[in-house]
Amino acid sequence: MDDIAPPPSPRLDVRDLRVVLALASSGTTARAAAVLHLTQPAVSRALLAAEERLGARLFDRTPRGLVPTLAGQELVSGATRLLVELGDLEHRVRAPAAPSIRLRLVCECYTAYHWLPSALVTLRKSLPGLHLALAVEHTRDPVTALVAGELDVALLTTAAVPRAGFETRPLFSDEIIFVVAASHPLASRRALTREDLREHGLLTGQTPAAESQWFMTQVFGRERPRLRVERLPLTEAILDVARAGLGVAVLSEWITTPHLGKGDLVVKRLASGPLRRPWRMAWRKEVGDAARRLLAALESTVPRGLAVG
Repeated sequence: MDDIAPPPSPRLDVRDLRVVLALASSGTTARAAAVLHLTQPAVSRALLAAEERLGARLFDRTPRGLVPTLAGQELVSGATRLLVELGDLEHRVRAPAAPSIRLRLVCECYTAYHWLPSALVTLRKSLPGLHLALAVEHTRDPVTALVAGELDVALLTTAAVPRAGFETRPLFSDEIIFVVAASHPLASRRALTREDLREHGLLTGQTPAAESQWFMTQVFGRERPRLRVERLPLTEAILDVARAGLGVAVLSEWITTPHLGKGDLVVKRLASGPLRRPWRMAWRKEVGDAARRLLAALESTVPRGLAVG
């Protein structure tokens, strides 16, 4: 034991990471305070202390709220994975006799990460022996990582998966909606047309290329009009810009609904009908038994309002 090197002394602790994640998902200290059951001044002090200890600014303070800097984005990505792994370590320590099968997991769409960590906590209780590790670094190109053996399981929206060596099953589907300010010229329309989307700027997140292509095909068919699209890193930022009347937000309904209680935003759909986006789970065949257990457990954690399977 004397030969074991002392571990590094991190400048942040678990509480700091939870504060940073809450701020990144909420966009304001007030909303983060409500999530963390703290006062707003306590959250502000915690953020300033974390930035001072790291010697780096983690968030830009903008009229739209708090937006992660490059350093903040790096910390959010690592903190999500670290907290999941810490919870998994605690689970293994409490039940050391259970043999563990490790599954490396990623989501193709960043919006699912507000649901997945809490779902994984629930899954650990129902999946003894499965060690689920988030590989968020492969979010932008999960299929390539899956083929290369750097992932075992991927939750996908629109990316194509090779048939040889892989299995794919439907998981659920969500609906893509359009959100505008109550004062926006489109707010009085019963439904939106393709011409409306051509004429007005669109606001969306950092969507993968395959999903952007899927959207264009679903809405415009073979046409490829030049659209004015602004990409923002956070759902809250997208909605704040829409709230200011500066564009049409294109978002998933299940992500957007919690932000629509004030009456200053209006939801619109296409006149051609609902725009439903399929979610699938794909995995390498060699982890088939464990992946099917995960699929069955994930289906039980799907948020309300989504079509399962």
